[in-house]
Amino acid sequence: MATTESGLTPTDDFDYQLPGEAIAQRPLADRSASRMLVLGADGQAVDAQLSGLPGLLRAGDCLVVNDTRVRAARLRGTVGDRAGEVLILRDLGPNRFLALVRPARILRPGRALDGLGWRVRVKSSWEGHAAGREVVLELDPGIDPASIGEVPLPPYVKERLTDPERYQTVYSKGAGVSAAAPTAGLHLTPRLLAEIKARGVTFCRVQLEVGIATFAPIRTATIEAHPMHPERYRITERAADQVRAARSAGGRVVAVGTTAVRCLESSPDHQGGVLAGSGETNLYLRPGAPFRVVDGLLTNFHQPRSSLLVLVSALYGRERIQAAYSQALDWGYRFLSFGDCMFGWRLP
Repeated sequence: MATTESGLTPTDDFDYQLPGEAIAQRPLADRSASRMLVLGADGQAVDAQLSGLPGLLRAGDCLVVNDTRVRAARLRGTVGDRAGEVLILRDLGPNRFLALVRPARILRPGRALDGLGWRVRVKSSWEGHAAGREVVLELDPGIDPASIGEVPLPPYVKERLTDPERYQTVYSKGAGVSAAAPTAGLHLTPRLLAEIKARGVTFCRVQLEVGIATFAPIRTATIEAHPMHPERYRITERAADQVRAARSAGGRVVAVGTTAVRCLESSPDHQGGVLAGSGETNLYLRPGAPFRVVDGLLTNFHQPRSSLLVLVSALYGRERIQAAYSQALDWGYRFLSFGDCMFGWRLP
């Protein structure tokens, strides 16, 4: 891995050519029909199917998922005679939110986005992002706030999603709080989870509210200069007990998705388990960072120059990831949110 004269790592080290035709535009009819590239202990990539995931786990392991639910967070309306939109990122209090706006040059403090029965007023700018704003949502009497938005698909998905539940995991629960889905979990079905549990694997839920820290690209010259914005997380006492029990019995902790990794690694007990609690995390896992909790990871294929690609490179090794991604493209794997997946164990 190259470094600059200052010892920093160029973001170019985490770039690769992603053809447009490799980006999945729609989910498969069967969630669990995805292909799965398995990273072997020898570093070689094996072409497999997600249906083989249970066979890679053993009794005593702990499978950890992020059970957050995606908010209908994209509001489309007008600013005067112009079309515009607001993407809600997180709650700040009654009817107040942190959001990204478009067009940012027009939706400045004092302006508003109008929709049918609602208005979003821009109160102030947010220094964390050029398009970031603090906004206030105003609703006409009788308007349900859950009815005015839509599920915010990533901008690289150009096709309309006919069933919004396909951008939710089957185990998502509670009110929608995330601005994007924890997409590795989109592959899992009740049947596959039942098969995993039948092998004696513990099913563990944690929650990280997916926001800008997860999907913001790295725009700095070095990965170290990239700012990670805080995201809320929660680990219950039950979840902490499940992870500690698996660890003490010799089981392995397997995360479903990078958000589950960041949640777990944000609250280690430094004995292989995690501490219960909630808070905010801006944990940024880069090559060389220790992984104190997670042993294995099921993950999608991530965008070039993203903090998610940096994270999986930290877990598996950058050279292994480069080779695996190249092989996946050669084999015709589907990339990004609705694409195929990859599984492997962290480097010792």
